[in-house]
Amino acid sequence: MASTTAVPEVALRSGSARPMPAVGMGTASFPPAPGATKDAVLAAIEVGYRHFDTAAMYRTERPLGDAVAEAARCGLLRSREELFVTSKLWCTQCHPDLVLPSLRETLKNLQMEYLDLYLIHWPVALKPGPLTFPKRKEDAVPFDFEGVWRAMEECQRLGLARAIGVSNFTTRHLDRVLAAATIPPAVNQVELNPAWQQRTLRAYCADRGVHVAAYSPLGGQNWDGTGSNAVLESEVLAGIAKARGKSVAQVALRWIYEQGVTSIVKSYNKERLRQNLDIFGWELTDEDRLKISQIPQKKTVTAWGLFSQEGEFTSVDPADLDIVEP
Repeated sequence: MASTTAVPEVALRSGSARPMPAVGMGTASFPPAPGATKDAVLAAIEVGYRHFDTAAMYRTERPLGDAVAEAARCGLLRSREELFVTSKLWCTQCHPDLVLPSLRETLKNLQMEYLDLYLIHWPVALKPGPLTFPKRKEDAVPFDFEGVWRAMEECQRLGLARAIGVSNFTTRHLDRVLAAATIPPAVNQVELNPAWQQRTLRAYCADRGVHVAAYSPLGGQNWDGTGSNAVLESEVLAGIAKARGKSVAQVALRWIYEQGVTSIVKSYNKERLRQNLDIFGWELTDEDRLKISQIPQKKTVTAWGLFSQEGEFTSVDPADLDIVEP
């Protein structure tokens, strides 16, 4: 067995999933690169990752499953139970009768009998069809929060998902799910980093026992076309990193960990994978935290990136698709 870094874990309130490791490896890659994904997952397992995040839309379920199977064969893993694996239901499948078949397809791709966590990828429903984007605005349809969530609950009752949750949900979206829920969401995975701190949403989730996970913890994709990254190019974080003898990425990930949030960080570079786990055993100072709290806030990911610019929304109110917390 390879030597690994011990990663703290958090128990989820609902479900029978194993505790969620505080840092997970993201696998979103556009365009998809199956060979690179498989190699990166194997490298991540070797350096200590036990938490992997995928989605039907990423088209990385199959290479992730292949990597896990190979890791088990060559002794890097004792069993599937060592891992925490998350996948997500895409918008075209956000219809009550399509949820369970979609999960079964995901499990087939992963070569696994269950997920530790299954998330609704967006609070957006699209007409059933291919898993592609951008979509036409006319393809957006009203989201049946109650019906889709009841189908998610059935996935958990069947043991195919040990826990269930949501992604990109604001407090108003969560209100609608919680009003219908017999099993409340265990996790809300959202864009979160020092440049988009989600204070309102974090407080709401803490009050309701919903654990928060952060995608784009290092600033993520530059969807606005500016080419800038408000986290990795932050002078505040750079100053703290220099003073602490750490990288900017490590400071950002440490800050997220200190907020009680799980980071889902994507890297296919083995050394950076290793560095991204080296955020335990040291702390930020109160002065560091104050400086970070004053970083200007800017959201990068919005729902509008799912849609082409042409056309009009014909059956939904665009305001219902907004994922920016007021």
